[in-house]
Amino acid sequence: MGVDWSDLGVALALVLVIEGLMPLLSPRGFRQAMLAAVQMSDRTLRITGFASMVAGVLLLYWIR
Repeated sequence: MGVDWSDLGVALALVLVIEGLMPLLSPRGFRQAMLAAVQMSDRTLRITGFASMVAGVLLLYWIR
């Protein structure tokens, strides 16, 4: 099973589109979210990142 580079490119493009939605639709809310993230401890950020990754893997598994 080889890497399908076009799928990887599509996934990256979708990440960029989704991440751009909040600053486009609510710049103030985005800024507040970033300020809140800066104030979080490293442990909290790690746990949040890990939970996000697990949710993404489970979603991919469910879709595929």
